[in-house]
Amino acid sequence: MAQHHVGASEGSGDGDTVASACDVAPRVIDPDSLTPSAAFDVRRFRHGAWHQARDDLAEEVPVALEFNGISHVVMLATPADIEDFALGFAMSEGILNDRRECYGVDVTATVQGITVHLEISSRAFAGLKERRRNLTGRTGCGLCGTESLDQVLRALPAAGEPLRVSHAALASAYAGLARHQPLNGVTGAVHGAAWCSVQGEILCMREDVGRHNALDKLIGALARDARPFDCGFVLMTSRASVEIVQKAAQVGIPMVAAVSAATALAVRTAADAGVALVGFVRGEQCVIYTGGAALDDSARPQ
Repeated sequence: MAQHHVGASEGSGDGDTVASACDVAPRVIDPDSLTPSAAFDVRRFRHGAWHQARDDLAEEVPVALEFNGISHVVMLATPADIEDFALGFAMSEGILNDRRECYGVDVTATVQGITVHLEISSRAFAGLKERRRNLTGRTGCGLCGTESLDQVLRALPAAGEPLRVSHAALASAYAGLARHQPLNGVTGAVHGAAWCSVQGEILCMREDVGRHNALDKLIGALARDARPFDCGFVLMTSRASVEIVQKAAQVGIPMVAAVSAATALAVRTAADAGVALVGFVRGEQCVIYTGGAALDDSARPQ
């Protein structure tokens, strides 16, 4: 189908649409004052009246990831736990097979955003160059740096032994979410990825404006602490979309739970990879999509 683009020189007649020039300069970032949130003056309607107030809003800045000096991807992320984010992204996207393949991480902030320089092994860098050699097009951030359509549904490692988790443990983890999300408590605008023990204790939490960013930060934090990925489960404060399942499967996390629903593609991917997937984890309820054997059956179906 032919496409017609309206240029600035078109539309000279009455009622015609004229494309306006880009006359607003890009917002400059202050690299010396990057914080996860910022306060703004707002007007709030409450109890039938307007009020002047101060509101804390979540920050999001461009974060560019470079591997051995080669730019790979730019994401919008909350400027916190950036080293965790970079390492977790590299692992969850299959760039690194092991955290020891990352030799160093250097973070630089400029007026344009944050650049993270990662030094990685020659094996990992060769694989990354081969991936880029096959580049056929860029995607949106929802696919977390995927470079071509044939990489969207990439091959994943098969899950190991299933994790035995009770419904009471899921309920306990859900009950602890709010007190482990200080940034969301202030802004109400960020997702959280929680690392939970089989007893439902939240052992680590990372937050970000992007749900997949939050999971990458969590994976990076676990890797930096040399924690095994197969002895706990992830609880997301979002829906369970396919990239969440892919990232978990890539590093060997056996179970993903989410407070909202799963997508159909996420369920199919979890079933293929052997990842237990649970949705609508909210207090006394949950929905098992895959890996039902991983949850104890003390509460018999009615």
